[in-house]
Amino acid sequence: MAVLVTAEVPGMTPGAYDRMVTALRDKMKHARGFIAHGAGMSDGGWRVVELWETTEDATKWFTENVQPNLPPGITPKRTLVTLHNLITK
Repeated sequence: MAVLVTAEVPGMTPGAYDRMVTALRDKMKHARGFIAHGAGMSDGGWRVVELWETTEDATKWFTENVQPNLPPGITPKRTLVTLHNLITK
């Protein structure tokens, strides 16, 4: 079943997020298991929400693509939850 990934990213600025998402957008759209990505400001940083087909797909994406592109000193706190149900349009 699908996996919901949430990441609290303290210290991330809108500009830093925009640079990362611009660099990774096309690659993300074609990544194995990718379903959706959303993000917005939160208290003291940024919140990212993603849907992936599997935990393995989500973890591989983060390790190979996001982590190497994070600004220095930025460490997301990630939570992965296997969903019981997912309804899409």
